[in-house]
Parts: sequence; structure tokens; C-alpha cells
Amino acid sequence: MVQMLNTSPSDVPPPVYVLGVRVDRLTQRQVLASLEQILSSAQRSSTPLPCQQIVTVNPEFVMAAQRDSLFCACINQAALVMADGIGIVLAARYLRQPTPERVTGIDTLSELATLCARQGYRMFLLGAAPGVAEIAGERLQEMAPGLQIAGTYAGSPALDEEQAILERVRTARADVLCVAYGAPAQDLWIYRNLSRLPVALAMGVGGSFDFLAGRQRRAPYWMRKSGLEWLYRLYREPWRWRRMLALPQFALSVVLKGRNSHDA
Repeated sequence: MVQMLNTSPSDVPPPVYVLGVRVDRLTQRQVLASLEQILSSAQRSSTPLPCQQIVTVNPEFVMAAQRDSLFCACINQAALVMADGIGIVLAARYLRQPTPERVTGIDTLSELATLCARQGYRMFLLGAAPGVAEIAGERLQEMAPGLQIAGTYAGSPALDEEQAILERVRTARADVLCVAYGAPAQDLWIYRNLSRLPVALAMGVGGSFDFLAGRQRRAPYWMRKSGLEWLYRLYREPWRWRRMLALPQFALSVVLKGRNSHDA
């Protein structure tokens, strides 16, 4: 079940499909308004509402989805799909269906923490290396005073751990679940457990916990605004060069067949 945005068609354009992968054309402000709507609807409901999945998409996601139909379905059926990656923004522009701006996972997580602190929603942090989620939670609480961290747990996306993790989240009485297992594992974990997740919304956050905990450094602000964050990450983590090969493949695929791949 997809939570619809509480806005008129004139406010929100239809999504763009980049090589068959949906991307919602929303601003950061519209994304936060939609997340607030999901949370408030769940709070007001007399019966539990289905968990809503939030996905942040970059070119690596799109290329992975070309090879994995389940991952593609996971993205396309999510409640919100954000353009996290300058390549996605440029591809949408090339397809003549531009997104208003890049909406990153870590920035959305920070804004979501502020929303939760203000409205009293409880957040559970799942994933990353042992101890990292705890530090990330403390950092979020510094950024958003009053934020309730319902629980933290490293765990893994392994099938045999799912039931125990779901019980941890249920016992914690969380409203929001942030999962940092990396893509596509984190997103597929949420997708296959959507019907069992006892939270209003769940979002894959990639390396956000590592950034918050200081284990990784974000690119300088000017590089992020210029769309060069990928270059900074490659400089800091040269082992990522194999993963970066997806970028020229993505660009070539968009140019050659992008305008013929609308699979809405």
C-alpha cells in the first residue's frame, strides 16, 4: 500500500522513470511534508496502518535494478522514492522531466529526526557496524533535542535474524525505522518485511550512520551543491572505483534508451 501525498496534481508532478525505475519529483520540503503525513495518519488511526517504505535512489540503484527485478519492484512500489544522486537529477533533466532538487538520505534523516523530536515520534536505528548506531543516535539527539531513540541494533539482513529484529523493534514501540545495511540489502530487507514491520515508516539510509558517527566524512558543502560528492567519496575511498563504473554505464544507458524506458 502506497501512502499518497496530500497535495493536488498541480502541486506534485508525476514521477519520472529513469530506465524503468521510478523517481518522485519532489523538493526536500515536500518529502518532509509527506513523511509528516504518514506519521500523523498512523498516529490518528484506530487500527495499525501498513508500514510505508522510503527509498533514496542513485545511479547505482538504477543499474542494480536492471539486473534484479525484485529490487526494481521494491523501488517502484515504495511510498516515496527520492532523487539521491546528481546522476539521477541530470538524467531526469535529460528526460525532460526534471526533479526540483537532489534530496539526500542523510539530509532527510536529519530533518526527520527534527520532525520526530518536535512531534514525539520514536526512532529505531538498525544496522551499520556494532556501536555505530548508538553514536549516530547520540549525534541525532544533539541535532534534534528531545528526540527519542527507541532502540539501536547492528544485526544483519540475514533471514534467520529477521524475527528477532522485528521483535526488538516491536518491543521498542518505534514509529520510524532507519536501516543501514547498504543497498540493495537494506531496501530488500524492508520490502520483504513491510507487512510485519510495526512502524509507520521505514527508510534505508545507507552510510548515514557512519557519517553521523564520524567514521566517514561528507564532502565539503560546495562539492555537494556542485554535484561532486561522488568525486570526494572516490578520493576518500579509492576502493569504490569498481562501484563507480556504474556511473558511465548509467549515463550511456540513459542517453541510448532512457527516453524509451518509461514503464509507469
